[in-house]
Amino acid sequence: MTEGALETGELAAGLALRHPTPADHVRIRVALADWWGGLGGEAGARQRQSLVPRLFLQHFADTSFLVERADGTLHAFLIGFLSQSDPDTAYIHFVGVCPDGTRSGVGSALYRRFFALAQEAGRRRIRCITSPNNRNSIAYHTRMGFRLEPGDYVDEAGTPVHRDYDGSGLDRVLFVREL
Repeated sequence: MTEGALETGELAAGLALRHPTPADHVRIRVALADWWGGLGGEAGARQRQSLVPRLFLQHFADTSFLVERADGTLHAFLIGFLSQSDPDTAYIHFVGVCPDGTRSGVGSALYRRFFALAQEAGRRRIRCITSPNNRNSIAYHTRMGFRLEPGDYVDEAGTPVHRDYDGSGLDRVLFVREL
């Protein structure tokens, strides 16, 4: 990746962008429990925390980003990687923005940085998933130019859903975006 992919020109003053390290794991786990406004209760918080194990910060740090405030407080993060199996695809695994940072453009800036990184690596598409009950995520990805992939059924909101995608009872909504 070129240095240009880490420039902070798109971020608001007082925010710094860097790649995460394993030392950031504890802070990201706290964010995964706190930033979603209680979505899914305690079980939802545990499930989110299990989705970002330390190995992502050990093995995919160069394709992931972390945003900090001037005081070092975690503000946002994106965990992503280049597919090892599909040379045309990059995957955004998890993104979080602190509640007081939503609608500030930091999430979109992280996505654009990942899109640029993926294009630089010769990737032509980005894939990601979310839970059907995360309506904010579904709306956000649609605004960011992602297309919903057909699922096994369509929910009451008209969203195509893949039943048991991540195991029994773990339905998911799949997205793809061509670069």
